[in-house]
Amino acid sequence: MLNTKLKLSFLTASMVLALAACDGDDGEQGLQGPVGEQGPAGQDGADGQDGASGEDGANAQASGKLTRLATVPAGAEVTGAFLTRQGDLFFNVQHPDDTNAAMDEFNGRAINRGTVGVLAGVNFNQLPKNIVSSPVPESDYERQTVVSAVGQYQVLGQTGDTFADLGDKGLPGGLGVHYSMVGNEKIIENENPDFNGFIPTSDNEGYLFTNWESYPGGVSRLKLSKNTQGTWSIAEAMMVDFDNVWGTAANCFGSVSPWGTPLTSEEWIVRSSVDSTTDASWNDPADTSTDGLEMLTAPDFPNPYRYGYIAEITAPTSANPEVVKHYTIGRYEHENSVVMPDRKTVYSSQDDTGGVLFKFVADTPEDLSAGTLYGAKLTQDEGLSDPAVTGFDVEWVALASGDNTTIAAWIADYDGIDTSDYVAGKTSYMSMADVQAWADGATHYPSEAQGGSPVTAGEPMDDRAAFLESRQAARLKGATAEWRKLEGISINHDRVMEAITGQDMIADEIVTEAFMYIGIADIDNTMIDDEGDMQLSNRVEDCGGLYRAHIDSNYSLTRIEPVVMGSTYRRSLDGAARCDVEQLSQPDNTIVMRDGRVIIGEDGFQENNTLWLYDPAGN
Repeated sequence: MLNTKLKLSFLTASMVLALAACDGDDGEQGLQGPVGEQGPAGQDGADGQDGASGEDGANAQASGKLTRLATVPAGAEVTGAFLTRQGDLFFNVQHPDDTNAAMDEFNGRAINRGTVGVLAGVNFNQLPKNIVSSPVPESDYERQTVVSAVGQYQVLGQTGDTFADLGDKGLPGGLGVHYSMVGNEKIIENENPDFNGFIPTSDNEGYLFTNWESYPGGVSRLKLSKNTQGTWSIAEAMMVDFDNVWGTAANCFGSVSPWGTPLTSEEWIVRSSVDSTTDASWNDPADTSTDGLEMLTAPDFPNPYRYGYIAEITAPTSANPEVVKHYTIGRYEHENSVVMPDRKTVYSSQDDTGGVLFKFVADTPEDLSAGTLYGAKLTQDEGLSDPAVTGFDVEWVALASGDNTTIAAWIADYDGIDTSDYVAGKTSYMSMADVQAWADGATHYPSEAQGGSPVTAGEPMDDRAAFLESRQAARLKGATAEWRKLEGISINHDRVMEAITGQDMIADEIVTEAFMYIGIADIDNTMIDDEGDMQLSNRVEDCGGLYRAHIDSNYSLTRIEPVVMGSTYRRSLDGAARCDVEQLSQPDNTIVMRDGRVIIGEDGFQENNTLWLYDPAGN
């Protein structure tokens, strides 16, 4: 996600990598000890020492290995990591410093604008185990360009590019540039490319979809083809039309569904939500935080309940892709969603302080328009608090069942509300009292008047709280709302399917257990406040880490445990916060490879954030 914190310079420090594992096989039996010296009765020698427990043995720990795949230019985050089935790795350079002046030798242009790109000339399905890390940048050139351990970073497009050489297949409005729905007035040149998703149409050809994270947001589509040397060319460029769903906002990370449709996540817009002490005041005239969306929908005032969802781009390779927002998956700060191989179960992470891990189970495979929403209830390992070794058992709390059509009608109730409806001390939207009454099982909305809200006292209670104010609904139903910056979640589809079904999906190995990996940028705030379900120590704090989740035969997560944490949090003599440049610093995107290694993109404190390769086996 886009990090609004000040990016601090780094101080090299040391750390410990730990892989907490459970429920695995015991290690091999140790060698038998030497035969003892012949005694009076011919006594046998002492037994040999038992072998060490295996990597996934009970209570065992083993160190994995981090390899620096690439660094991005000064001021930038690593975003959009996406690995195609053919082994091509796309990733982006989000909001680089606009003073970066070094002319990248491979691309012939400076990387000082939002940049979409790919590591050309390398197949990650054939990536060896012993690649050497790229260096920590030292020269001005290294600090201002992408430095990679393998391949060459090829720039595919930058903010504002029109692709004029493509004629009528180009993009006159500019890549990542957003316009109003009425009047086509330019609003913003977006420097924040995020998720990438590639939809192949044939060998070495397809469409690359890229999220653009801002107010308003958007998704671009580039038609690409790859030559025999592994470099790419662009045949068409467009921005996907979201007008039929009242636009989109803060499109963060995402995924591609097993049936080949991009799923884009709307994030920041939900800061209008109620919290435990304050009702929403989206239409307060003094609040200027929504100016970009007001420009998007003008002359109408934006309805906040139209944003904050997972949107599916259907017919993605057609001339006019269509957008469907799945209100069923809930409204909150979506970072990422991932669909399990059953094509029904969807996990979605909430990137905020006091966030929830959500699960949605569709009624019908490949149709996310109807189903049941759940929130995760965590139980922390007893007697442990160090983030490097502390895991959580997971139960699932059912919130409500619903469908897009019914929820859309509830959302429409809030159309037409604007700043003229604002009443200080009241709300024009759902109140905390409304959500509490729903959680308590009330049959009617509470008697207190709620300003200009369409939900009036005495009306029969419905389930809109679960889908429009999902975080508070989940919290009040008993789910754990304590994550801090819950980031990218990822599975390798084939590994999970093989582990669950036994169907041979990966030719070179038999996978008996596979995981969903979870990036966490900050282990801070509600995770370390000694309250509620999560009571970790602050040993890691803002450096974050990587978790993995066990998946049962019903594609339900049963346990979450740490895999690798960032450096122990340190401060320099000047008191500034630091994370070890040789270890994780605020992990964001995560991608699981077919061989089980994990690609991790940083949204961190370093001058040059890193794209890491993590090998759980330590090779």
